[in-house]
Amino acid sequence: MPLVVGKQILDKARREGYAVPSFNTNNLEITQAILETAEALRAPVFIQVSDGARKYAGMENLSNLVRDMASRVSVPVALHLDHGADYAMVLQALRAGFTSVMIDASHHPFEENVHKTKKCVEAAHAVGVSVEAELGRLQGIEDNIVVDAKDAFLTDPSEAVRFVEQTSIDYLAVAIGTSHGAYKGKGRPYIDHARLEQIARRVSIPLVLHGSSGVPAWLVEKMKATGADIGDPAGIHDEDVRRAIPQGIAKINIDTDLRLALTAGMREVVTRSPKEFDPRKIIGKGRDYLKQVVREKLELMGAAGRA
Repeated sequence: MPLVVGKQILDKARREGYAVPSFNTNNLEITQAILETAEALRAPVFIQVSDGARKYAGMENLSNLVRDMASRVSVPVALHLDHGADYAMVLQALRAGFTSVMIDASHHPFEENVHKTKKCVEAAHAVGVSVEAELGRLQGIEDNIVVDAKDAFLTDPSEAVRFVEQTSIDYLAVAIGTSHGAYKGKGRPYIDHARLEQIARRVSIPLVLHGSSGVPAWLVEKMKATGADIGDPAGIHDEDVRRAIPQGIAKINIDTDLRLALTAGMREVVTRSPKEFDPRKIIGKGRDYLKQVVREKLELMGAAGRA
């Protein structure tokens, strides 16, 4: 089916009490894994493109890929710009056929964030595309985004109300303790559920959780078994994800877990079969692990069977 506007998917999710995963893609195999698994589980899904993916594969190339493949499945799919850096990038995504865009001006003071966000909202809404923005800053590293602990701060509930009212965004990314990347601290990464509840009580639009990969132990073990030097990564616990959904979270971003899955599968083939040089067999194993991760996330968030 044709791509669906993001707001249409997320309004239903928040209203009915489940969340929709937003998976980052960089290539054909990741996109295949996402769409084939979503179709099998009858689940709506977001596929998002980061600045790093745009530079690696080209925004128009990825848009054409996702739009073509989505046209051949029967579940709702939104194509989303992740962490759009500025107005120009948002316009590029709109011209490329994206049905959801994020403008991330969270590193600016509140009023400037409002101004930059509002400008993007006006452009996107004019062509029927929904908009995500962020208030507060997540610690960690994702593509070209690097935020030190000293520069990270959590979303203020009262500011969230003003921000939504002044910008007319369709969904809000909140900073409540999650962080980008595979290293979210030791033990159990902190999630401020009380803060999330306060925001959800005051803001009726869908809320978005960034930096939410779980860094599954089975993937870490497979990486280490092939000699990967990845230290001791830590992710968001499933229990925290389940708890956040009835607190207002309707969209949950997943990138790191996909990177781990694809890389673990490829490393496994290369390590066990050093004579193998068929890229289809090498990448194919990674795609198998990608499908397993996508299935786990769709089931965890309650999106399975919601299409």
